[in-house]
Amino acid sequence: MTNAPASPPPPTVAVLGAGSWGTALALHCARRGLPVRLWTRSVEHFEAMAAGRVNARYLAEFPFPDNLAVEHDLGRALAGAGFVILAIPSHGLRATLQLVRAALAELGDAAPPYYLVAAKGVEIDSLRTMADVVQETLPKEHAQRMAVLGGPSFAAEVARGLPTAVVIASADAAAAAAIQQWMHGDGLRVYATDDVVGVELGGAFKNVIALAAGVCDGAGLGQNARAALITRGLAEIGRLCIALGADPVTLSGLAGLGDLVLTCTGGLSRNRRVGLALGQGRALQEILDEMGMVAEGVNNTLSAHRLAQREQVEMPITQIMHAILYEGMSVRRAVAALMQRDLKPERD
Repeated sequence: MTNAPASPPPPTVAVLGAGSWGTALALHCARRGLPVRLWTRSVEHFEAMAAGRVNARYLAEFPFPDNLAVEHDLGRALAGAGFVILAIPSHGLRATLQLVRAALAELGDAAPPYYLVAAKGVEIDSLRTMADVVQETLPKEHAQRMAVLGGPSFAAEVARGLPTAVVIASADAAAAAAIQQWMHGDGLRVYATDDVVGVELGGAFKNVIALAAGVCDGAGLGQNARAALITRGLAEIGRLCIALGADPVTLSGLAGLGDLVLTCTGGLSRNRRVGLALGQGRALQEILDEMGMVAEGVNNTLSAHRLAQREQVEMPITQIMHAILYEGMSVRRAVAALMQRDLKPERD
């Protein structure tokens, strides 16, 4: 990235998506002293948050400060905002951005804000990344002011202000510089890169390996097995990401190895929790219904599997997780299939 101009003054922040991650980012920006509007599409959720001044559904232990408002009207959330954080789950981002585009048209010719994509995933049918979706959906002058967010960052710990390091990636040096300055501090250290592909794909595909790590632990396969799975998982993520244009250095950084290790081992990982339950023999739909939250790895497994087939990249762990989730393969058979693969050198 080339040197960027000085960052613009602190903006009003619109956070679209009031799940745990969107709420945590809203709380962080408010702690940074920025005026924040947290938008939810659900009227019921909006009314509950407005009345209780807390997101009781996802982060009940963190009351909203005075500079954090909640919104249900998208136009009011976006009006005058200089920084928009897109914290919608990956499968719903395109539909939400279509609403954003309509709201922007009604607001008129205001200066485009900067956008930060906080969702991690790849669309199942189109196999488009979240940055692709932004570029295809928003007006050009808006889409070019975009960055994506990656790195090991559990929502509850960000909300609490515990030390966390993340990375933002943008092709626009001004966007990277502005967002880095606005978000850095109060527990969050923010790095920057121009490798948008690497940050996006590393963050999406690590969820698949986290599911597998959970299955490994749930089935009682031991710590040796988990370490091997994480290591070989990083290798296969790297093969696919590099085939799609990522910088290999990114995969050894926060958005690659850092996010992978946290999601595979941390007790707050939803994807690991789903894997644990699968390893214990429970049915996927029962697990998801009980959680009541999105585990991106379930959809990411489909996307990664299809991309691997398209790019002709070998991804045995992803293939096995696809078989467990969507083809009814037992954990016992899955382990045998992985362990009995043909012998080969470690370096690809």
